[in-house]
Amino acid sequence: MSNMKTSIDPAVNYLLPLAQKAGIETAWDRFEAMKPQCGFGELGICCRICWKGPCRIDPFGNGPQKGICGADADTIVARNLARMIAAGAAAHAEHGHHVALTLLEIGEGHALPYKIKEEKKLRNIAERLNLNPEGKDIKQVAKEVALASLEDFSRQKSSIPCNWAKETLTASRVEKLVELGVMPHNIHATIAEIMHRTHVGCDADAVNILLGGLKGALADYTGMYLSTELSDVLFGIPEPVVTAANLGVLKEDAVNIAVHGHNPLLSEIVCDLAIKMNEEAKKAGAKEGINIVGICCTGNEVMMRRGIPLATNYLSQELALVTGAVDAIVVDVQCIMPSLAALKECFHTEVITTMPGNKIPGATHLEFSEETALENAAKIIKLAIDAYKRRDRSKVNIPDYKETAIVGFSAEAVLAALSKVNPEDPLKPLIDNIVNGNILGIALFAGCNNLRVTQDHNFTTIAKELARNNVLMLATGCGAGAFAKHGLMTQEATEAYAGDSLKEVLTVIGEAAGLNGPLPLVLHMGSCVDNTRAVNLAVAVANKLGVDLDKLPVVASAPEAMAEKAVAIGTWAVTLGLPTHLGIVPQVIGSPLVTEVLTEKIKDLVGGYFMVETDPKKAAVKLVAAIKERREGLGI
Repeated sequence: MSNMKTSIDPAVNYLLPLAQKAGIETAWDRFEAMKPQCGFGELGICCRICWKGPCRIDPFGNGPQKGICGADADTIVARNLARMIAAGAAAHAEHGHHVALTLLEIGEGHALPYKIKEEKKLRNIAERLNLNPEGKDIKQVAKEVALASLEDFSRQKSSIPCNWAKETLTASRVEKLVELGVMPHNIHATIAEIMHRTHVGCDADAVNILLGGLKGALADYTGMYLSTELSDVLFGIPEPVVTAANLGVLKEDAVNIAVHGHNPLLSEIVCDLAIKMNEEAKKAGAKEGINIVGICCTGNEVMMRRGIPLATNYLSQELALVTGAVDAIVVDVQCIMPSLAALKECFHTEVITTMPGNKIPGATHLEFSEETALENAAKIIKLAIDAYKRRDRSKVNIPDYKETAIVGFSAEAVLAALSKVNPEDPLKPLIDNIVNGNILGIALFAGCNNLRVTQDHNFTTIAKELARNNVLMLATGCGAGAFAKHGLMTQEATEAYAGDSLKEVLTVIGEAAGLNGPLPLVLHMGSCVDNTRAVNLAVAVANKLGVDLDKLPVVASAPEAMAEKAVAIGTWAVTLGLPTHLGIVPQVIGSPLVTEVLTEKIKDLVGGYFMVETDPKKAAVKLVAAIKERREGLGI
């Protein structure tokens, strides 16, 4: 491993030498072994979509300038980008599709271990989707909402926009997107359209392909929005809760079960049954019973709703097992390293896969279904208890690092806090403080970890700079995990890093909300699928002011972007009108045309644009400048 600093997380830096000494390979080792990485791939100018290739374009103009079929760098880069967006949209869409089908099962009266926890929100959703819930049984409302949501996956008439896209944006934004031809009518059809138009012999116009990518990104937005809202209906609307984050949340005298992935349908049941089976764990010798911890976005889901501590985020998931204290890691879908199963050879940990489309060689597979969720969860917990009995105490190394985290800031929770300041008009305190400059603007942090930068460094560096400039910050996904692990979701962080006027606003709201102090410096809004919570608030503010989203002093940042899902999220953020920062150079710069469209010309079409800056301090300066430009446009 090189001498480059791997992470700013002390738990990671504690465990990596132990892993190396034991001969355990981690993502950092594999990253080093992969160097030098393919320069053509980094520029996005290689094509593998047919078997005549792979083809690659010479970026210096000395070698091939067209692929075998005649596609140039612009076409190849645009096709590669659009396909990444389609894959990201598929990931979030299938999450939402699964949740909507579960709601339909409940609405049709099938005996499932789920129930509707938020009847009021379900009725509000029905009204938003132009369904009349008045006088209807709650199961009937559930069925109608589920069918309206599922229609967004099956609608055949292309002139009718997706329900969840049309009804959640400003009217002017919907009009603009329809005019551009990028408003999706059917999530699955939009993904299929991208895959078709990027097939060999199809669309070769880079700009037209990029417009198809914008449509795919909005399909991603649609799937994400319904995922979040329907999950709230089933599992509860998150409210502020105090918990903890980092690998120190593992317990030496407990059966430690880590839930990992992105889909809460199984993890919620595991959490329920863990309470009931706690005595069984104690009888097996675990003095503290069962300790559930989270990893990645399934971790964020149960963290927000239940206060379950978060062990770590994406990049350091292997190190959770290197502690020797995790008895079972239960995975569902997305962001799961296949390398986890290989760690079974070194430790006692049960690695349990649960979804039919996500199996890992060497792992134990217990297939999940809604009908058998209780049975599945019981088997998982029993496997964890049995594994605990096999645990080698000499291999246990739990880093003594954990931080307090105040999480659970759904859109409803934010509005509830604001209503304590102004019950008649909850948005007024927020808008007034933006107008008078106490809050310069709002930044949404999203995205993953990426080995190209020191883990978590970009997130925390940018956040501290924005806080000093009085920018209100929201976070989701592994970005939220980074802030939680490093103590930036605390009242103490607000006192330490917030500019004077931001600190004053957060203190007034926090004390009014009963926190006996300020709100945390960064507000945790959930998993990566929950980015639409921030859009919910932004649309409410835009409608209140009578402007579109591209006029608001709101920006987005993915300082350590890595996954196709992040590409899709960033693209819809731009399409909705937000200046969006990337801290990793995207694989598009092999095409000057595509680069220019995404960073400059797209601004004239939709108002948003990408800004690429790998230096986190310079990135913060650019984000502040973008916010100030929006403020000037509003005359504030």
